[in-house]
Amino acid sequence: MNIEETPTSQKIEKSTASNDKSVPTLASDLKALFKLVVLIANALPVLTGFWLALYFTDAFFADYWGIFLLTIIGSTMVMAGALILNNWYDADIDAVMARTKNRPTVTGTIPLNLVLKLGIVLSILGFILLFFTTIEATLYAFVGWFTYVVLYTMWSKRRYTLNTVIGSLSGAVTPLIGWAAIEPAYHIVPIVLFLLLFIWQMPHTFAIAMKKYEEYKAAEVAMLPVVYGFEMTKRQIVVYIACLLPLPFFLAQLGTTFIVIATVLNICWLAAGIGGFFTKKDLKWAQVMFLCSVNYVTILFLMMIIVTLPV
Repeated sequence: MNIEETPTSQKIEKSTASNDKSVPTLASDLKALFKLVVLIANALPVLTGFWLALYFTDAFFADYWGIFLLTIIGSTMVMAGALILNNWYDADIDAVMARTKNRPTVTGTIPLNLVLKLGIVLSILGFILLFFTTIEATLYAFVGWFTYVVLYTMWSKRRYTLNTVIGSLSGAVTPLIGWAAIEPAYHIVPIVLFLLLFIWQMPHTFAIAMKKYEEYKAAEVAMLPVVYGFEMTKRQIVVYIACLLPLPFFLAQLGTTFIVIATVLNICWLAAGIGGFFTKKDLKWAQVMFLCSVNYVTILFLMMIIVTLPV
């Protein structure tokens, strides 16, 4: 799939015009460069995986606070590095999309060569910190980094609709990093958490792709709704949400309360998804699905911590 690049002069003109109304600050530039919301969202599963590993091994947090800091800071740095490298590589198509055209990599407020160096340095430092936890945790972090930076960003994003499947792998390893910092992740709980995040990211990303259909189309990014249309995307969303239904039952060790709440969330999200077959307001429905997905994963992973807190 050939991507038609916007000339640099046009990028600068568009960026300057958009910034006339809102002059970017260093804080806003860094927030966009680090994709702060995405970064924080990915840190939660790491925390949950770490906490659950302590819970199921009857360990005390006080004995592992040093490992905890290394795990959280190290994994966050690796993820930040990957997100920055994604911004560096995608500067050309970001200039075409309304939601990304004010990123510092597009406006030029932060030079691309500096962005590249920052992404590499943060990634390396993150791996070094994680290496002081366990090799297994470091390996999972590398799998996530390599998948996101190389297989997703550089290889599949612009070419294949399977980019979403490939990209989902990088986000799904996050609880494995947290768990493996305590003990090997050959346990039903981290495996189910991996599957949950992997499957969840599909309808979540498809909803975003529908919301931003015109932008992805203009940038010629091979997202599912751009290539195969909304009806196919709706069917895929419902199928993946349905695949989430049995997963809470494999986490019976977290208790009945968790299973009930997770199942209710699954059914409500599935019902909202099926509702998409009976509406012509596709963009409004996609926004609802996006909000459902964000609340779903946040509530679920926070609940895993809450139900295992000492009484």
